[in-house]
Amino acid sequence: MTDSGKLYVVGTPIGNLSDFSPRGIETLESVDYIAAEDTRVTLRLLTHFGIKKPLLSYYKPHEAEKSAKILQLLSEGSSVALVSDAGMPCISDPGVYLVQKCYEQGIPVESVPCCNAAIAAVAISGIDTTRFAFEGFLPVNKKERQERLKDAAGLPHTLIYYEAPHKLRQTLSDLSEALGGGRNAALCRELTKLHEEVIRGTISELCGIYEQTEPRGEYVIVIEGAAPQQQEAMSLEQAAELARSYAEGGDKLSEACKKAAQAAGISRKELYRLLSGE
Repeated sequence: MTDSGKLYVVGTPIGNLSDFSPRGIETLESVDYIAAEDTRVTLRLLTHFGIKKPLLSYYKPHEAEKSAKILQLLSEGSSVALVSDAGMPCISDPGVYLVQKCYEQGIPVESVPCCNAAIAAVAISGIDTTRFAFEGFLPVNKKERQERLKDAAGLPHTLIYYEAPHKLRQTLSDLSEALGGGRNAALCRELTKLHEEVIRGTISELCGIYEQTEPRGEYVIVIEGAAPQQQEAMSLEQAAELARSYAEGGDKLSEACKKAAQAAGISRKELYRLLSGE
């Protein structure tokens, strides 16, 4: 009976190729096959380091189908390195299914770590790193998205999100409404690349910046956790009372609802419907 091979989960640079570890390069040089999220992207990486290996395609939503061939090779004794386009496989990238199947079949799995955008971002965000939760990409489905944000609104620790440039404005708006626009946040853009940038401010301020500026590059959004008063959520009725006080002070109803909703961590639209009778 042939001994099984080994799956190596290999992190790759998120931008700067100089970040690739000697061990990562050695692993790609030594394995029999490389399973890649996008073979075209990985081929450029391999060419840069002068590595020539057979490439296997492994991507969502066909992980089960692609895993079958990889598992067969592993069971026959071949070694396979799993890589994504950038960063660590399995972290907002394909890989979890294959790793799980390897364990089920008694195939050893080894980690060869490299850069991770979430960790790099929280480290330079200037926001508390004592406790943090990686939320990845928010769901596209509106209901699922709202539920995910509702779950996160009262968490006391730092939150980390990934976002693409064409969705950044909408995501910032959703975060402002769900978490409160007054929370401190950092947008970490193009990490380790030529135009790396960290933009800090409240969520509302960041929304304002990108009303005037076109988002470019890949973003990591780091947001401070809920303050103690936010963890004990204000009821809709209490928020309505607060909005009425703002309106009595001269604010338009829409602005009063926006301010009260941010303070309460609830939906501005829901509060406005209550007070306007719509």
